Amino acid sequence: MKFALRYQTEYRYSGHVFDQHNSLRVTPAEGPYQRVRGFRVNVEPSARTRSYRDYFGTEVVDFNVSGEHDRLRVTAEGEVETKAPQEPPAGGWERARGEEYTGTGGEFLLPTDDEPPNGTLNQLIQDVRGSDPRSTLQTLCELIPDRFEYNPGVTFVGSTVDDLLEAGGGVCQDVVHLSLILLRRHGIAARYVSGYLFAAPEDGGTDSVEVDTHAWIEALLPSENGGGPEWVGADPTNRTLAGETHVKIGHGRFYGDVPPIKGVYRGAGGEAEHDVSVKMTRLD
Repeated sequence: MKFALRYQTEYRYSGHVFDQHNSLRVTPAEGPYQRVRGFRVNVEPSARTRSYRDYFGTEVVDFNVSGEHDRLRVTAEGEVETKAPQEPPAGGWERARGEEYTGTGGEFLLPTDDEPPNGTLNQLIQDVRGSDPRSTLQTLCELIPDRFEYNPGVTFVGSTVDDLLEAGGGVCQDVVHLSLILLRRHGIAARYVSGYLFAAPEDGGTDSVEVDTHAWIEALLPSENGGGPEWVGADPTNRTLAGETHVKIGHGRFYGDVPPIKGVYRGAGGEAEHDVSVKMTRLD
């Protein structure tokens, strides 16, 4: 699939601010199932931008607005082409214990800091385990939406897995943080993915839609035929593996590694109104 993407965020401050520095993570990732063309970023007030890849490989665009201003607008747009991933590998548990697997998994095998104490998740951890890592990932994609309701408004960007459990629901970010715990407890390397999901109306009435930033996971699955392990995307919020309607921006250990924008400024603008929009248009 081919998409045109347009991300725009605007801040309106209650007073003048200056010396503002921001880091953007909104450029789609390049990979075996995704190619990017002509992506560009525009900042108002005008600012020079600098691009680099962070520790996890996500493209970051830095910029600084030194002069006084009471409004900031950032627009990022370009095209991306995706294709459906291949069938996930189905290597057994023994292949997830070898040196090649653990070396590739790295820090994405480590326990997370937000696992609830006192065995709260023990039953979920037991229920999600399958006959091999692939079936465990597939079970996860069915189990979590069965147990938890998608419910915007009951959690927020700083919510914990405890908040998800208490509310009985949440949003994609909460689901992903829980998924990371469950997979890593079984020795499956897993990482947080930020991006967009093209979800046209069921009646197919339009090829251009406003979307929210979405989150899913990538799990490292061992090969069954002697090849190396592969990162496989899965979207437990939507009960599916990631496909060609998923556009990846980047990945990290958790949400805090891949926020769309974060920064600092000085000045009197202690209060700020913030608007953000993302438009995806299918081109094929």
